[in-house]
Amino acid sequence: MADPTGFLKYERAEPPKRPKAERMQDWQEVYADRGSQERNEAVRTQASRCMDCGIPFCHNERSGCPLGNLIPEWNDLVSRGDWFAASERLHATNNFPEFTGKLCPAPCEAGCTLSISPLSGGPVAIKRVEETISAQAWESGYVEARTAEAATGRRVAVVGSGPAGLAAAQQLTRAGHDVTVFERDDRLGGLLRYGIPEFKMEKKVLDRRLAQLHSEGTRFVTGCEVGVDVTVAELRESYDAVVLAVGALRGRDDVTTPGRELDGVHLAMEHLVPANRACEGDGPPEFTAEGKHVLIIGGGDTGADCYGTAIRQGALSVTQLDQYPEPPHTRDDDRSPWPTWPYILRTYPVHEETGERLFAVAVKRFVAGEDGRVRAAELHTVRVEKDPATGRREVVPTSDEVREIPADLVLLAIGFEGVEHMRLIDGLGLSLNRRGTVSCGADWQTEAPGVFVCGDAHRGASLVVWAIAEGRSVAASVDAYLTGDSDLPSPVHPTALPLAVV
Repeated sequence: MADPTGFLKYERAEPPKRPKAERMQDWQEVYADRGSQERNEAVRTQASRCMDCGIPFCHNERSGCPLGNLIPEWNDLVSRGDWFAASERLHATNNFPEFTGKLCPAPCEAGCTLSISPLSGGPVAIKRVEETISAQAWESGYVEARTAEAATGRRVAVVGSGPAGLAAAQQLTRAGHDVTVFERDDRLGGLLRYGIPEFKMEKKVLDRRLAQLHSEGTRFVTGCEVGVDVTVAELRESYDAVVLAVGALRGRDDVTTPGRELDGVHLAMEHLVPANRACEGDGPPEFTAEGKHVLIIGGGDTGADCYGTAIRQGALSVTQLDQYPEPPHTRDDDRSPWPTWPYILRTYPVHEETGERLFAVAVKRFVAGEDGRVRAAELHTVRVEKDPATGRREVVPTSDEVREIPADLVLLAIGFEGVEHMRLIDGLGLSLNRRGTVSCGADWQTEAPGVFVCGDAHRGASLVVWAIAEGRSVAASVDAYLTGDSDLPSPVHPTALPLAVV
């Protein structure tokens, strides 16, 4: 540890953002692009707040980072200005630190010892340090292709090019296997490409990492749905192992609220995917938020992505609903004690720009206009109760009072129900479990011999850091399956779960 009292000398500081009026008008990332010297000096100060704890909860898979990132080590190296060594330690556990540095909500910071008390000034800015290490690594040319020393002669198919599939593919390619990634979309990246808006991560960040994988020898096939364009029989005949990294993209719908069938009421991904395609140059989407009153139902990450997208498309107003009460602004030790993930109000940069968030409310019905499209929503206050017999949650009105707000475009961002129904799953003889995902054994292998699963397809919709961790872990199991043993790291077990209060 470079400075044992660093956390006493320096306050936690977030990276500076571009002015709201500026960033609302474009799709560039919200954070200011400062010169590398100024950026690095600020981050060296932040890294010096790390105490190098005797038991660092920040890189424990249950209370912190499931990748097992060596956070105290690279914090120390950054504080000393050794960016090359910091990059080496960071990449030792994380294939794509720029993805996690920009997109991960940072469970590592929740597990930081400085999170125990607000008197500490806040946790170490681990996410900021990680993103800066990666940025400096790319700028300095530290990131290079790593090719295998010898080929194994074994062929592996990875289905899906999201973070889990890409992590598995890179690890297996580096182990000497002949890896082909199949992607049904026209471009690679999965949700990183068509789910995450540009203002959170510009796609050039994804593209340069894809170029690295390609130069290492990983093959990519786009516009190909396995099970349709390539039959399951052809897949099994051509490859020695298969990794399913198909995500969990089956969106949860609301079929009970009157008026759901009206034009103008959409699932969140029906809005985000075309918006991202427009940023890729594919032309204007079928519908946008321009000139409309936008209502977003759901308080999570996807809802925030819709929120920022609607602002940049020129919405007249943006309102986001959450059926739960407004969370506290600081950790409640009785409800979520350290080092568990804290139940607190999470404000994204887009929430600072414009619009409104409403809590403990739900839609009673959607109201149609004269043209048959949605024009408004009737809201009532609610509370969420759990049925003690079934464990099912019920949304119960708390008042007869109804409030109507304008809503020309409604976006349902209420989560995902699991893996989409696809011929590939049926053709492999697999069935989805009660969570809507694909089950596996302790070696990540499904009931179909030689077929493995990882990421959201196994875990359900989760964090990018868990996807990468599972991709790395499944690669180790596939490598052992093909060769009898593996030196590849396996950071998480299929049954691993974040630490939580039950």
